[in-house]
Amino acid sequence: MDPLVKVMVEASIYFGERGDFAYSLALSCFLALNSDPFRNPAPFSPQRIKGLLMISKLLSHTGAESASAQPGNDGSVRSRLAQSLMRMDQATMAQAILRMAVHYGPLAHSEEWQVYREASQLLKDIESLPGREKECAAIKFWVKEQNDLEASNAIGNWDTPGTVKNTTADATTSTSTSASEATSLKRSKPHDEDEDDGGGWQTVGKKHRTRKHKKIPKTDSSNYPSITFNYNAKLQSKVSLEQLRNLILYIFAEGPGPSWVSIAHRPQFRKIVTLMIPGLEEAMFKQDIDFATYADQARCVDEKPRVITSPDDYYPRLLKKGELPEVLQPFADFFPHLWPIKTPADEKRGQLRSPMGTMLTAPLEKSQELRGPKGAVRQANEPKGWKDQRTRITEFLLMPEDFIPNGYVLHPALISDAERRKEFKDQEGWVHTRVENLEDGDVPEAEIEQGSITAGREILGLDCEMCMTGENEFSLTRISLVNWDGTVVMDKLVKPDKPITNYVTQWSGITKEMIDPITTTLKDIQSELLEILHPRTILVGHSLDSDLKAMQMTHPFIVDTAILFPHVRGPPLKNSLKFLTQRFLKREIQKGVLGHNPTEDAKACLDLVKQKCEKGKAWGANELQGENLFRRLHQAGTAYRANGGVEATGGAKIGKSSAMVDWGDPMKGPGAASTYAIGCKSDDEVVEGIFRAVKGDPAAEEIPFGGADFVFARFRELEALQGWWNRNRSGADPDFLAPPDMDSGSSSDLKTCLEKLTANLKKIHEALPPCTAFIVFSGSGDPREMARLQAMHTQHKREYNTPGSKWDELSVKWTDTEDQALKKAVQNARNGIGFIGVK
Repeated sequence: MDPLVKVMVEASIYFGERGDFAYSLALSCFLALNSDPFRNPAPFSPQRIKGLLMISKLLSHTGAESASAQPGNDGSVRSRLAQSLMRMDQATMAQAILRMAVHYGPLAHSEEWQVYREASQLLKDIESLPGREKECAAIKFWVKEQNDLEASNAIGNWDTPGTVKNTTADATTSTSTSASEATSLKRSKPHDEDEDDGGGWQTVGKKHRTRKHKKIPKTDSSNYPSITFNYNAKLQSKVSLEQLRNLILYIFAEGPGPSWVSIAHRPQFRKIVTLMIPGLEEAMFKQDIDFATYADQARCVDEKPRVITSPDDYYPRLLKKGELPEVLQPFADFFPHLWPIKTPADEKRGQLRSPMGTMLTAPLEKSQELRGPKGAVRQANEPKGWKDQRTRITEFLLMPEDFIPNGYVLHPALISDAERRKEFKDQEGWVHTRVENLEDGDVPEAEIEQGSITAGREILGLDCEMCMTGENEFSLTRISLVNWDGTVVMDKLVKPDKPITNYVTQWSGITKEMIDPITTTLKDIQSELLEILHPRTILVGHSLDSDLKAMQMTHPFIVDTAILFPHVRGPPLKNSLKFLTQRFLKREIQKGVLGHNPTEDAKACLDLVKQKCEKGKAWGANELQGENLFRRLHQAGTAYRANGGVEATGGAKIGKSSAMVDWGDPMKGPGAASTYAIGCKSDDEVVEGIFRAVKGDPAAEEIPFGGADFVFARFRELEALQGWWNRNRSGADPDFLAPPDMDSGSSSDLKTCLEKLTANLKKIHEALPPCTAFIVFSGSGDPREMARLQAMHTQHKREYNTPGSKWDELSVKWTDTEDQALKKAVQNARNGIGFIGVK
């Protein structure tokens, strides 16, 4: 086929150069219909766009010819072509083809593409000519309703023989023959004759209907969107929260396609509404459930968890009204299945990842990955719409509760119990800086310069180098201390008390020849540092817990760049200082073969902190899990012709608006990136907020008519009633919303709460517009036993790491039994549920 195509292309060019435009047009049209769709399937292929432009030009030339041609009746090819051209409205046909070329052109090339510019100019010339109002209206109608048969028939469907002005000949300035000066493409008669109107031309055409708005498909139509269980799917595990989130990305932002559900007519989806309802459990949907005794059912990890399906049952459960408790039967009206959903967790470390954080964090796209080809580090760039927010360094201080989890030894000022602090004794050989209370480091506002990011504190960058003095034992051999302005305060070699067994020169840069003449000891360094460090001093470094342990010293005011710029996969992984310097400072350190330079490393830490203070808390922190889901939808949301008009045919990237409806202030969490953040104080207010987000404000005061494309909301009264609300955190964080006053475990209240919940879901479902994806999920299973054991473990580590404490006098014991119990509790807490439907 390929040789024939090439011959036809050459023949078309040959006839065009000879001026035989009818033959050239016939060949070009044949190629466009019977060759190009197979050789270049994509409608935006550059070759196809060029072909459309060529056909439009040839139509203009044949229009000039047919205006004065005398078609014969000898049955020859030329005669039949002439007769066809006489019956054709070349101007309107060229206008329609140019519309396609201009529409698809930008998808293949930028507006600087010559073919696109030429097609746009020719289209403007045709549309600007007078006398073609009906034809232009028909073209516009067809553009909006391409799939409508009436719209397609309206193109050039004038009374035959019709008469219209020869606009193509006028629009094509390259033709200057006498034929181009003809005043029509179609004539009332085939030959020039004197008419009663003096030989004037007339425009005749059928009336076309007014443009129709794109209709939303009916629920029983063949193109209504749907999300159904894929019965061919071979599930190897429960559906995860990440997969549930990726379903949203697939519908609205061209994310990876799901294999566990089948999605039909994706372009028809208008909205996605997702509700998080913590406290909702699978066992509640058991037919014979007794809510009067539900609160007394097993919660202990040694007993059967409150789930119906077995751990190996990964498939969804069909919802049937007759098999559900009466209070939850409306769920069967909204959703076909109950899905077991797995919450992500680190069972080894006994931690459950935040369900909301998982749902509202999109994975990084390929272009956003931190490493490029061959492992090269991608330099950090400001996201679109980024605004710097200068932040004082005191905002980045390590909190007291973060010291032990990150490997630091506690300074006595960090011990909240006054009695324990009074009895505190340093471990043998250890010292602590002269800070009695944390408040001693505070600087009065009157003493702080306006706009200062140091907040009146003295900032010192610290880095140490160590050598081995025993198996798994490292001792200080060099210390560097650098001021905020880069001045070196201290850079000294230190001779360990024990003999060095391994200098690890390739990392420390220390050699035997360097250490042998040194007389400075660790105690000398400690004495000197106790004079330098005062209550207003902040130490900055990378993984400073290791440096402070080598120095055998504690200090309560720490800024750690390993924590400040978290690893993309989360703890316990940490970024190296070399990587952070390459990514954020765009410079290289630790390049030498003779080990690290501690002064260089300390300066790098200070520069990283300076950058963080200038740009704000979000700088470098959003790389922890990925990208905010609201931000991803705003930047990469995809619309199709069904919901974005003709300009979105084939899929076009447009910003998807979003709304976050939650208790408290959504602006203090992931909701800050949503288009509209709606704070609430009760589930009733959440329902009203969802109505606003879906429909818009009555007078479009804040949310325009039609509402947001994506709505995420959270109900919390069932969570509070079940006792799942993290009350400990609410007491420690003044910004954290306290739970409502509800009696946990009350059977009558539980049934009433569920009745209210289903009534609210029914109201929301009725308010949703057609073609809306509706998703409900619990987030997790019962986390209470896990939280209890986690608190025990934290208390044990706090007491165990307190200097001077004895293991046999600890108030909390932590053995392998408790460790295994915690892992089992995390497994149970991972058992969430979800529901997926389409309104």
